[in-house]
Amino acid sequence: MTALDPSDADVAAEAAPPAPSAPVDTGQDGILGRTHRALSVGIVCVVLLIAFEATAVGTAMPVAARELRGVSLYAFAFSAYFTTSLFAMVLSGQWADRSGPLRPLVTGISAFAAGLLLSGTAGTMWLFIVGRAVQGLGGGLVIVALYVVVSRAYPERLRPAIMAAFAASWVIPSVVGPLASGTVTEQLGWRWVFIGIPVLVVLPLATALPAIRQMASGPADPSGPVPAFDRPRIRLALAISLGAGLLQYAGQDLTWWSLLPGAAGAALIVPAVLGLLPRGTYRAARGMPSVVLLRGVAAGSFIAAESFVPLMLVTQRGLSPTLAGLSLAVGGATWALGSYIQSRPRMEPHRERLLMGGMVLVATAIAAAPSVLIDSVPVWIVGAAWAVGCLGMGAVIASTSVLLLKLSPPEEAGTNSAALQISDGLSNVLLLSAGGAAFAALGGGAVGTHDLTTTDASHPAAFAAVFLPMAAVALAGVWVAGRVRVR
Repeated sequence: MTALDPSDADVAAEAAPPAPSAPVDTGQDGILGRTHRALSVGIVCVVLLIAFEATAVGTAMPVAARELRGVSLYAFAFSAYFTTSLFAMVLSGQWADRSGPLRPLVTGISAFAAGLLLSGTAGTMWLFIVGRAVQGLGGGLVIVALYVVVSRAYPERLRPAIMAAFAASWVIPSVVGPLASGTVTEQLGWRWVFIGIPVLVVLPLATALPAIRQMASGPADPSGPVPAFDRPRIRLALAISLGAGLLQYAGQDLTWWSLLPGAAGAALIVPAVLGLLPRGTYRAARGMPSVVLLRGVAAGSFIAAESFVPLMLVTQRGLSPTLAGLSLAVGGATWALGSYIQSRPRMEPHRERLLMGGMVLVATAIAAAPSVLIDSVPVWIVGAAWAVGCLGMGAVIASTSVLLLKLSPPEEAGTNSAALQISDGLSNVLLLSAGGAAFAALGGGAVGTHDLTTTDASHPAAFAAVFLPMAAVALAGVWVAGRVRVR
């Protein structure tokens, strides 16, 4: 693929337009003012597409896993996305720093749509997982490119507001997505959920690309030499993706032979993590390392738990896929509220306390969710708990993004954004793998022999083994949040 190793001639022939100068901050123009309106609407549309995919696909996943006879691989279907996105994030960061975020964004959206089509037409669970992996490549390219767009096109004063707008764009998909996905799944079949979403790619492309080309294209320093791709770093990214995949395969296999791919995966991941993340991340050194680590702790624990919520409600409490997905719908609104709260100027001096409080809310929500395994506990408890957890996540995720951009010079925004997303994605893979292994070991995979529209209370411990450890991880994030500022 030429994007990995272009020659100097390729660069000259395909040179991007010069990067515009840093945006002039008049102190009056907002994200929807004349300067930034088209760009803000366009990139929020991109996030809206990603949000709709996440909420819709999560609702359809239990039915897809049943029909493809792959419930034991349920966690793999989620974490395959994050596994490949790890490599794509590093590539996107270097690509964006080198020639601007436009090309990785277009390539990423195209791959994202192709992966959806592949999953939607899959005849086996493993082919379905391959489609999810292709989606991950696209998603990794897109998310880092968007961070670079924000860094290039928005002054520091407006960055909390655009991050809050990103969070707000999840509100409508979180309500409409599960309802639409559940209805389509029950009436037409789960495949149409995946096949139909790529149609939504057209609007974000048509809206965002002209504005990005005008305000954020080209290298960060158009007068300087074009930086070369850091090939050792790309090899580390490939190693971390391969290692994460091997670790997950070992966790799902649960045989003595699985120790071999597990050991190989660990041997690949450890040096790659040390090379790709800021020095001191593993020990929560103050400042940037703790910001990066906190992002992983928050995202990994929450996503690993959330991935099993619909399956738990469908198999243990007999809910339809639509109702199971809607149980999480209110979380979109509270996530946006949490992000809005962190965007207020008066919160800036208290950002560390806001992060700590947000992680307490996340840990509480994850710990409360499996209470519905007790029949006497009403199902709405999950929705209430997840609303609380999403409030905390909205504050934490947006705040870590703001802090990262604040600590990054423009020419390093892509690389540092990639490190943040690697922490996010790698923790998702590792914690989903651990949760999936515990789920399978305690008989969770046996659910695949039952009808997912009926209650099967024979394996509640398999779900508890996912949620309770993730709550402990989230609680550890409270300590990490106290170290994001340099004393």
